[in-house]
Amino acid sequence: MEKKLNIINRELSWLAFNHVVLQEAADPNVPLVERMRFLGIFSNNLDEFFKVRVASVKRLIELDVDTRKLTGGDPKKLLNKIQKTVISLQILFDDIYNNIVKELEKEGVYIIDETQLNERQEKFIKEFFADKLYPVLTPIMLENVISFPRIKDKSIYLAVKLSSDDPSEKSEFALIELPKKTLPRFIELPREGNKRFIILLDDVIRAELKSVFKKFPYSRFEAYTIKITRDAELDIDNDLTKSFLEKITKGVKGRKKGQPVRFVFDKNISEDLLQYLKRQLDIDDEDSLIPGAKYHNFKDFMEFPNIGPKHLEYQKLLPLQHPAFSSKTSIIDHIIEKDHLLYFPYHNFSQLINLIREAAIDPKVTSIGISLYRVARISMVINALINACMNGKSVTVVIELQARFDEESNIYWSKKLEEVGAKVIFGIPGLKVHAKMLLIGKKSNHNKTQYIAGISTGNFHEGTANVYSDVTLFTANNEITREIKSVFNFIEYPFKPVYFKQLLVSPVHMKKKLLGLITNEIRNAKAGKKAYFILKVNNLVDRKMIKKIYSASKAGVKITLIVRGICSLKPGVPGLSDNITAISIVGRFLEHSRIFIFGNDGDELYYISSADWMPRNLDHRVEVACPIFDPGLQSELKSIINLLLTDNVKARILNDKQDNQYKRTGGKQINSQIELYHQIKNNSLVKNQK
Repeated sequence: MEKKLNIINRELSWLAFNHVVLQEAADPNVPLVERMRFLGIFSNNLDEFFKVRVASVKRLIELDVDTRKLTGGDPKKLLNKIQKTVISLQILFDDIYNNIVKELEKEGVYIIDETQLNERQEKFIKEFFADKLYPVLTPIMLENVISFPRIKDKSIYLAVKLSSDDPSEKSEFALIELPKKTLPRFIELPREGNKRFIILLDDVIRAELKSVFKKFPYSRFEAYTIKITRDAELDIDNDLTKSFLEKITKGVKGRKKGQPVRFVFDKNISEDLLQYLKRQLDIDDEDSLIPGAKYHNFKDFMEFPNIGPKHLEYQKLLPLQHPAFSSKTSIIDHIIEKDHLLYFPYHNFSQLINLIREAAIDPKVTSIGISLYRVARISMVINALINACMNGKSVTVVIELQARFDEESNIYWSKKLEEVGAKVIFGIPGLKVHAKMLLIGKKSNHNKTQYIAGISTGNFHEGTANVYSDVTLFTANNEITREIKSVFNFIEYPFKPVYFKQLLVSPVHMKKKLLGLITNEIRNAKAGKKAYFILKVNNLVDRKMIKKIYSASKAGVKITLIVRGICSLKPGVPGLSDNITAISIVGRFLEHSRIFIFGNDGDELYYISSADWMPRNLDHRVEVACPIFDPGLQSELKSIINLLLTDNVKARILNDKQDNQYKRTGGKQINSQIELYHQIKNNSLVKNQK
């Protein structure tokens, strides 16, 4: 019988990662408004965690089979641990929020509620309510409804209790949905000298409840925020008469009716109102009931406005121009001449868009192929592709319709592309296409087609490119471009045999190749040679890969891990993982790039990849890891890795305790993300390599 693998449960590891986000919100060295926005990120992360991961655990509990291999234990016990951890994090969250509010007051910025309004502010609120808010409010008297209204995911509701001073009088309940689509969550009130004031839309409604329910004979009005989170799994039917696009569209609509997986409520809510809501929503005490503070849907705080001094936000870092991507010269010609790496968000994402725009009007360019996983709602990438279609180019776009929470946007853009004649491919049934690839075909002087390719660790998405740390390779290397073309062919014709020599492609052979690269390091270690590898990934979960890494550590291979999110591996366990060191970096930007470096007996191998080391990436998605051949670019990547490893400001030590201890080494403080920006700006990235 196989010995149980020594790993950390992925759900609990993820919660430890989200705790790191809370640490950023608590860090006094982070500007105050940015700290408030980190609370929004924490909340948004938690929403997705419940929609996806907790929903999956609940589905496993409902299965009448032994699911311990999938969860690493009893799923009911796991759900209980999740609940306890989330509640403890929520308590910490509330403390941090209250602290930030106090610190903002020292800066002359006040977040006030309906009980703190002065006469001038009350007048402003009454006018705002009458002119802008009341016309869009839709209160529902729950006593009159035939069936209880469906509580929408992502929306905020005020559960209202209307009562009289006489306790013998019967109370009534009502429901009000916040009209966030038409009004902002944060309302700035008139200034008082140097003091600035913000009130939440929730509290504007609370202040005017008497006006909302003026026709009812009640004297007391209590409003408590509630929020529900639903299972986000797409249920796709097997109707063979429907296209894949139709099935996904139907699945997205069905998601809005998913089963509740979390019910968050104001902990001060009246008991009779809470019990009424639980009955109507069919929620019992075994469900994820999370008592919280006055405000919910804190993800809105990701957009918290700065109405105070500039130092309450991060200092602006202007995106940099890569010398090879100057608008004065041909970008395509520069790439044909030499490989280049762009580092986002340090480099300006518009340079990639300029490349597509150049291809769209270049008379010698005949074709453009691109794979899109997430697409911005207002997408300059899509606009450039539409322009290419209108200029007679053959445009092929692989759009992943199952990119979770981006399905509706992707469906919209796929229809727009089809309208202008683009060939739109919706991936492979059963496999998500997560690889990020661009392929441009151009006729050479000899009437042959010269291909240039872009391979990225992140999405071709204008929004995320401003905050996600990613790497994109641009190359005309024939060995790579030929195989990128084969990946596109594999997506379109998945039943044709394919062979890849340079690229690591999942689900074809990436896992097998990676295991082979680790085996090679083990072989070198046993032969007394220097053996090591470095992995930078977002998540390390795959059990087979972890088992192999443990074997490498026991063989004497030196292993360095930079894992931003989930790390199920336990570093530093005597006799198991002594040779493994691991850190996580969470800072101003989201570390999103995947970089693999293998020692290979002195002839180092470098890869950038779209894939994390998780079963879904290695076994159930189309992913690409691309080799970096250019020695100069290899040196750049090594410099970045070394810089990350010297970080003593934002780096945390990963261990089996999951206590997120900061890595403090003394000496000069090095915030790797800020230092990397300045090194790229000063063209000193390789010069500073240690």
